[in-house]
Order: sequence, then C-alpha cells, then structure tokens
Amino acid sequence: MKGWRGRILTVDLGSGKTPVITPSARDYAERIGGRGLAGSLLFPEVTRHWRDPELPLIFMTGPLVDTLSPTPGRMTIMSRSPLTGTICDASVGGGFGVQLKRAGWDGILVTGRSPRLCAIEIHNNEVQIQAVEDAAGLSPNQIRSRTGGGGSIAAVGRAAENGVRFAGIIVDEHYFAGRGGLGYLMASRNLKYIRVLGETATPVHDFGELKAARRDILRLSAASPILQGELGLHIFGTAALYDLVHQRRMMPTANFRLTRFPGAEQLNAPALHKRYRPKSSGCAGCHIRCKKSDSQGRSLPEFETLSHFTALLENHDLEAVMAANQICGEAGMDTIEAGATLACHFEILGRSPEPDEILNLLQAMANGTRPDLAGGARRLAAAAGRPETAMTVKGQSLPAYDPRGAYGMALAYAVSTRGGCHLRAYPISHEILRKPVATDRFSFTGKARMVKIAEDQNAVVDSLTACKFMFFAVSLEEYSRALTAVTGLESSAHELQSAGERIVNQEREMNRANGFSDDDDDLPARFFKEPGSSGNGIIVPPLDRTAFLAARAIYYRIRENRPLGKMDENTA
Repeated sequence: MKGWRGRILTVDLGSGKTPVITPSARDYAERIGGRGLAGSLLFPEVTRHWRDPELPLIFMTGPLVDTLSPTPGRMTIMSRSPLTGTICDASVGGGFGVQLKRAGWDGILVTGRSPRLCAIEIHNNEVQIQAVEDAAGLSPNQIRSRTGGGGSIAAVGRAAENGVRFAGIIVDEHYFAGRGGLGYLMASRNLKYIRVLGETATPVHDFGELKAARRDILRLSAASPILQGELGLHIFGTAALYDLVHQRRMMPTANFRLTRFPGAEQLNAPALHKRYRPKSSGCAGCHIRCKKSDSQGRSLPEFETLSHFTALLENHDLEAVMAANQICGEAGMDTIEAGATLACHFEILGRSPEPDEILNLLQAMANGTRPDLAGGARRLAAAAGRPETAMTVKGQSLPAYDPRGAYGMALAYAVSTRGGCHLRAYPISHEILRKPVATDRFSFTGKARMVKIAEDQNAVVDSLTACKFMFFAVSLEEYSRALTAVTGLESSAHELQSAGERIVNQEREMNRANGFSDDDDDLPARFFKEPGSSGNGIIVPPLDRTAFLAARAIYYRIRENRPLGKMDENTA
C-alpha cells in the first residue's frame, strides 16, 4: 500500500496485549483515515459508557500524513465525550501523526485500564507498556524532560488526573486536542502519555505528481489574504479573527448577554504582536506557521482563548489572558470550556471577575479543589438552579462567535455532532471571510445546504488529515489530486464529498444510538429572546425561532436525502 501503512496497533492496558488490526483496502478507500476510519472503529462500541474500559480511545492518522502534501502533520483523536456523552473527536497538530506513520502504524486503538499509572512507548514495531507512577501531576514539559527527548508525546496534565471533565490531550507540549474531555477519559484509564518514535518514511505512489499537486495548493494558499496576507494567520495566528468578529458585533461578551466588548481594540492581534513580539512555529510540514509564542516561550492565545478570556469575562488585562492560557496549557484544560464555565459562574454571582480571580479559579479547577467548576458550564448552571446561564449545545460550551451575528453558525452549532462547535461546518468562512462565496449572515436562506456541504467537506479534511484553514484557499479538487498521487487510487472531489457524507451520517447515527434526538439540535433560549448589541448601522436582533426551526428541518431533509418540497428548495 502507498500512503497508508496498512496496520493499526491495539493496546489493551489491562492485559498488556498488543494485537494488530489490518483494515481492508475497501475500509481505507471508503473511510480514508483520521476521523473517518476512527469513527468506523468506534461505531461497534459507541454505546459503551465513557468509563467502560472497553470503549476505545483512538489515535488515527490519514493517508497524507508524513508526505509532501501541505499541512501533513495533523491527526485525529476520537472516542465518546465525558463532558457531553456525544461522539468526540479532535484534529490536533504537532508531530505525533508523522512519528506514528514513520513507525509503520496508521493508528492506535487503546482499551482497558492499567492497575497503575502507565505510559505506552512505541519505537517502530516495538511496543511497551511501562509503569510511571512518579509521573503523576507532571506537565507536558516535565514529561519531555523526563523521557530525554526524541519522538513525539501525547500526554495528559494534572487537570485530567484531578477530574476536570473538559481536560484535553496535549501533543508535543503546544498542540491541544481540547474539546470534549478526551484527556479526562485517557486519565481514567491510568494512561499518562504515549510516546512514539518512527524511522521509516511513508511511501507514496507518484512523487512527481504529488509535487505538482503541492505546487498548486501552495500557489492558491499564497494568494489568500486570510492565510498569508499582511493581516492573516501567517503573521498573527488565529487571533487575526478577533477584530473581524468584534467589528461585526458578534463578539460573545458577558456570557453572551452582549455581542460587543468596549475596549476590544486594545486587546486584538496587533496589540498582542506589539506587546509580545512573537515567534512563529507550526505543525510538522506546515508553511502557514500560525502558532505564536513570546520570548519566554509562552504560547500566545488562539482566537477562541483571546475572546473568551477578554470579552466573555469582561476582562481588559492582556497579561491575565496570557497567564490564563499558560495555566490551561500546562494543566491540560480546554480554554473554551474553562472560560465559558467561569463566565457562567460570574453571571450566577451577578458580577464580573477581577483578573486575579480568573487565574485563581483556573488553578483551583486544575488542582481539583473546585469540583463545582470542573464539570463544565452545563453542570455548574444546573447545580445552581440556573440552567439558562449555560451557553451550551449538547452540554458543550459555545466558542467565540455569537450565533445572533451569523445564522449559518447558529444552525451549525445546533446540529454539530460533538456539541457546540464552530469547526464542524465553519460557516464563518462564508459569512465573515466571504470564502468561497459571500452569504447574508443575517439570513437562514441557503444555510441548511451550506452547513451540510461544509460538514461533509470538513469530515474529509479531518480524515485525510489536513488543516481546515487551508480550505480558505483550496478545495477538495486540489486535495483529491494529492490523494491520488500518494495512494495510487483514482479519486475526485465528488467521491471525497460522498465519503464525507457517509462519515457525518455515521456520527449522527452513533449519537442517536446514545439517546440524542432532534431536540438536542438546539440553541440556548437566550439567543431567541434577547437581542445582541446593535449600533453603527448594524442591527443584531434575537434569532427568529420559527425561521431557525424551518432551516433545521430543511437540513434534516438534505442530510437524510429526502426530497425537498418546492418552497423548501427556495430556502435550502
């Protein structure tokens, strides 16, 4: 096989056995890799409770990983979410996927529970489970120092060990599989980290054709203002989105009670750049290099983190945002859920926090001394008798785009298979960045079809695996050419889109098997009852619930391939 390695390692932490799965050529062709292949392996076991040791935790690469294809360093981690109970997957950068492919594996499927804190060490074909009781509480940096370097490491921090349901998995100290609590699940198995070192390059079918496909992709990338323009991701990282969202009056502020944050102009990407003079880094093989860090090696906040630790909490202290980002990174906490949980907490208290309170509460979360906050916003609000203060979908807090300011995002949040998530369809591409086509952000017209198509495409991107940001500039047409060059199997954009549809439909089926229904595809009542912050000629009314439900019904018809009526066709 080319591109794929043809083998998936399974590790049973209870028995110590490490059998090998060899998927069929059809499995690879239909599920591709990454999110698609991981989902097909999760499917037979998905009704198991997240605490059941037999529920697999899956690390999966894709066929383009460790090749000359642009952005070839990402991978997928997948299981069920301890936070929400939905299926849960995260696309994460770093070097883990590359090292795993070079070791000769397409993925790792972890089951069982170790009687002692342990680590999995993989060096090519050699696999060992080692007891590491003295690694309890260590940060990713400390684990790297302990292991002496070499290879790539996926680890959990102290937050996962201390019961934070939104704790993630940290790859190579700086890359975070954050949403849904997969780190908490990993820690519940007594697994502290996985280290993998590989030494054999992944073979490709047609290197010359792959180079040609790469040139086309890089040419389109270079022409994209949002990727490589003077105000784009290459210069400012994802924080470049901060001003775009703020200026359109859709910045979640004061726990989504407002949509504009006075003073945001002093907290944006240029302000970060001027104050911290960042250095750039990126995932293995990535030319965009959107990760930014200061002279002390501290990671600069991504857009979601910057927004939630400023506007959502009504905080103007930029150094407090840096410190909050560092606390979450070292402890292994999802910054979106952490910020949203604090915003919910302070709405219940009826006041805004001081910067020191934010940092002290984050430390208390991570150390296990505030279990009321460690369960996320939905559990906190329910325990306080104030469920209306949790801005969540399916139990997962919403990220930094107010749905009243982008109706495609409103629908995408609601129908996302992993709860409140902007990346399942990322309608901001259409509604704010105007790529590939501009749409009216204050209308549901056309949004059902737009969301469905984008969901399918992004499922493919997460399966190849590649970076979603590249698709601000390119399409599946260019990447299908790269896939054919790598694997030798003829592929087209249409075939990949169909594969994405199968992947998303299966994920919806897995959620239904665990009791989720149409009633869960909804938004908090606040967005239908309260307006946003209108001004400067921009009116931000509450969402029209009738129009939202109509768009959702059209989405279901399109997603389930049912015929549309004449009126539906005009609004799909």
